[in-house]
Amino acid sequence: MSYRNRLAVAICALLPVMAHADSIFTAKDIFSLEYASDVQLSPDGEQIVYVRNSNDVMNDSKRRNLWLVNTKTNEQTPLFSGANQFSHPRWSADGKKVAFISNVSGSTQIHVHYLAENRTALVSQLTSGVSNLTWSPDSQWLAFSQQVNEKPTVVAKMPVKPKGANWSEPAIVIDKAYYQADGRGLVKPGYKQIFVLPCEGGTPRQLTSGEFHHSGKLAWRRDSKSIVFSANRIADWEYKRLEGDLFEISLDNKLTQLTSAPGREHSPSFSENGKQLAYLSASNAPNPYRNHKLNIMTWRTKKSEMIASDFDRSIQNPTWIGSSKLAMSYDDFGKRKLATISTSGKIKDLTDTVSGSTLGRPYLSGSFSANYAGDIAYTLGTSERPSNVAMVSSRGKVKQLTSLNEDLLAHKRLGKVHEINYKSSFDGEAIQGWYITPPNFDPTKKYPLLLEIHGGPHLAYGPHFSAELQRYAAEGYVVFYDNHRGSSSYGERFAMLLKYKYSSKEDFADHDSGVDAMIKTGFIDEQNLFIAGGSAGGIATAYAIGLTERFNAAVVVKPVINWLSKVLTADSGLTQIPTQFPGMPWDHVEHYWQRSPMSLVGNVTTPTMLMTGEEDLRTPMAETEQYYQALKLRKIDTVLIKIPGAPHGIAGRPSRMISKIEHTLAWFEKYKK
Repeated sequence: MSYRNRLAVAICALLPVMAHADSIFTAKDIFSLEYASDVQLSPDGEQIVYVRNSNDVMNDSKRRNLWLVNTKTNEQTPLFSGANQFSHPRWSADGKKVAFISNVSGSTQIHVHYLAENRTALVSQLTSGVSNLTWSPDSQWLAFSQQVNEKPTVVAKMPVKPKGANWSEPAIVIDKAYYQADGRGLVKPGYKQIFVLPCEGGTPRQLTSGEFHHSGKLAWRRDSKSIVFSANRIADWEYKRLEGDLFEISLDNKLTQLTSAPGREHSPSFSENGKQLAYLSASNAPNPYRNHKLNIMTWRTKKSEMIASDFDRSIQNPTWIGSSKLAMSYDDFGKRKLATISTSGKIKDLTDTVSGSTLGRPYLSGSFSANYAGDIAYTLGTSERPSNVAMVSSRGKVKQLTSLNEDLLAHKRLGKVHEINYKSSFDGEAIQGWYITPPNFDPTKKYPLLLEIHGGPHLAYGPHFSAELQRYAAEGYVVFYDNHRGSSSYGERFAMLLKYKYSSKEDFADHDSGVDAMIKTGFIDEQNLFIAGGSAGGIATAYAIGLTERFNAAVVVKPVINWLSKVLTADSGLTQIPTQFPGMPWDHVEHYWQRSPMSLVGNVTTPTMLMTGEEDLRTPMAETEQYYQALKLRKIDTVLIKIPGAPHGIAGRPSRMISKIEHTLAWFEKYKK
């Protein structure tokens, strides 16, 4: 055979392999994914401005641009697109302007774009970040929250440094109970206050004051003379994190308290005529989970009534769409639903396709916005696509307006998501789960199983797009995930099944029974079972391998290993101790120890990879290192992966997400039989 013929044969032999590699979802594809978020519908319902999220492969970062969509023609046009960041778009009430936040001027500032004139104004010169940007109803003012810094505490008086001397950085004095935050580090002294700013620019005016944080959704009174907001203004607010009341602040700085019920009132929204104020409330019971209920206040009398009080789900983002009806969303059986609720409490579901605005794992996500006319725009996602922009009619008819990832995913063979339901071996509790089959799945063959456990634990997975799990499926794994007891979207009783019991043999039984249910399908290789999870899922994974030897290998990501040390070193102890435990750790040492995977480390035989961000303050690195040292002392095959610069959101940069996935795959491949 000639050289040319041999070359042709070799190329032909490689073609199927090359086609296969190109048609499955690869690690590099993660950089090319896009998704829509923060969809904002214009007052007349004719346009939607949204944040178009993409990744910058050269700088390993997320890009946020603003795009406009015509709701009649589906035509998309860039409003602001480039290397700078553009976010938080908000329509003025007259529909003529869009306010947004951007760093295009060199620092993060407020801008206003005039649509008809196609001109943009820089309207602020702020020194710290902006949140809760909100237009006044007369389209003349912008309200927002901003940190007002205070001088740090000084304890010791230091001598004056000689001119030109090179001394060490001065000591940092910490005297607050809440002093650190994951992703931010040490909390700078100061408090979030509410400001107003003329829409054409000028000097921001501070409305609130005091040693309290004033943040969250802002609701302007219809006459544009005052703002309603939620705040915890109790003297020892650091220790009472479940409290919060509604207040009204006028433009001349007059503060009025509107509610004083136990617990937290928040998310205010005025009706179009200003006669009613809708808001949410939650109990202050020391529980790890609580439903958020809808209330309506008659503005004239300031008397409130709880609406649909027996509705066993948490209501989100109540938004008026008529004189006696609101749009809202709520989570139900692993899906986020968009619905309407009347002032008499009648609920009507519109769609369960609100999804797709988180790329990593299949968490519930997505948002919506609505106008007084009843038009509703939202982020639509599926099990095979991240979120697009969509609208839904009052009859539930969905119109998808964008197709952001078709260029990347239309020719890819993705894993298929299937639902599975089973009962826990612990007590027969019904558990809902899903599994992803690999591309070109053949039910007559046997596949390795990867159990992936969600965080929280009071969160939920569902049939949503997941870059991480799709990568595992692309490499030949059947990926199984469940909403074990304690998960949200199933009501208060189910969520509370883990009160004072996380982690325990109970939630482990939910996962273990799911593995048994998957084996019964007939296409799982019982000799190749793997387990992984992050945060609360990392705790559950570490706890599981202390109870069973059935898994070939485990990947434990950003876990809590020792609750006694965790709650006293992490940024979340002030909330976790009173809600997830029966008391202080020194008073309940045995309880904290029983919940800790470290208490079972003497049983572990499973090869274990540990992975945590070096700057994680939610589940600090010391937790991971304790487990690593313990496993090494027992001579269990283990490896510790530290992700430089990463906080608890370990996959916050594209390359970090890829690193997490590929390290997991490599570890499991090592222990395949």
